[in-house]
Amino acid sequence: MAIPTIIIIRLRFLANEIAPVCQYQVSYGDGSFTFGDFSTETLTFRRRRVARVALGCGHDNEGLFVGAAGLLGLGRGRLSFPAQTGRRFNQKFSYCLVDRSASSKPSSIVFGDAAVSRTARFTPLLKNPKLDTFYYVELIGISVGGTAVRGVSASLFRIDATGNGGVIIDSGTSVTRLTRPAYIALRDAYRAGASHLKRAPEFSLFDTCYDLSGQTSVQVPKVVLHFRGADVSLPASNYMIPVDNSGSFCFAFAGTMSGLSIIGNIQQQGFRVVYDLAGSRVGFAERGCE
Repeated sequence: MAIPTIIIIRLRFLANEIAPVCQYQVSYGDGSFTFGDFSTETLTFRRRRVARVALGCGHDNEGLFVGAAGLLGLGRGRLSFPAQTGRRFNQKFSYCLVDRSASSKPSSIVFGDAAVSRTARFTPLLKNPKLDTFYYVELIGISVGGTAVRGVSASLFRIDATGNGGVIIDSGTSVTRLTRPAYIALRDAYRAGASHLKRAPEFSLFDTCYDLSGQTSVQVPKVVLHFRGADVSLPASNYMIPVDNSGSFCFAFAGTMSGLSIIGNIQQQGFRVVYDLAGSRVGFAERGCE
């Protein structure tokens, strides 16, 4: 969701002006930031007008925002777009992210009742009073090759009394990050299931890579994320991704020393991810971009 870590809003008065000029500064966990004027505007979606939507006009946008036309905040904070327009769109929205490297179809986002796919499998949203801008879900296990990964259990992903831990769904994070013990167990299970493949050197944050040069097709173990009430079976392209032009592919998960685990957008590709905030649930529909 490109969730901000710091939001600062300042009021200042210009000489000979009665109305204040409102400025904002937002910083993100990856070091990106945006600074500019904070205002309200009327937005029109086809025939539907939404008045007094708070937005920022960025004058200094640095980091991953360079070259982007804008940023639509989809988190649970009071200034996010879903929070501001919830009543107009019945507190429902969904998106489907296409594979950036292999598809000519555009990604899409839908607001309102039409956003809820009939084929979506839903898991309840959890609340974390300490961090109320995140979409928390309950991950209870992971399977590799049809077998539950030993060492990956719901206890590793619980939110503790101080608000630490848990699992969030985030469209603004690329690679899924799992708390370190869960990642090691998953990685080792995948390596065992893919032992027939030729290993390649590590690449960036990926420590499990393979040399698939010269091959037109390969068999890899199936990875399934088990949420409370919803099993999400990932296509191979959502976890075996190319990292160069020489046939090197890497297992697109990573560990984190933080207690917070994040389901990133590579693993979400091709699914219509449905946020039914009125029903306090998140759903996943396969082939949602079609």
